[in-house]
Amino acid sequence: METTKAATPRQGMCHGSQKNKSPTHAGGGAAKGYYVKRLRRAVIETGFIIFLFYTNLLMGQFTRSNSVDGKSLLFAIGNIFTITNFVIGVICALIAYVVVEYLRKKL
Repeated sequence: METTKAATPRQGMCHGSQKNKSPTHAGGGAAKGYYVKRLRRAVIETGFIIFLFYTNLLMGQFTRSNSVDGKSLLFAIGNIFTITNFVIGVICALIAYVVVEYLRKKL
């Protein structure tokens, strides 16, 4: 007499499937690695936006309308690296990061 095996779930429907690669279905180490990757990416992208912000400020120090006789590069750098400019740069970078991530998911 032949015995029948209990029905097993199909491979595509179980949690071990290759289709479920989200961090909630992965092991503990894989989820941690996923979030570390996302954090690293966020830090790099916001850092680059802050770099562009300060570059723009530095170029603005040497425009014709803002030029003062005898202004040196060290004076210009000292003039743009302030707490106020840093806070503005960080807030703008975080807003830009959120907008870019939203657009990445939508497109």
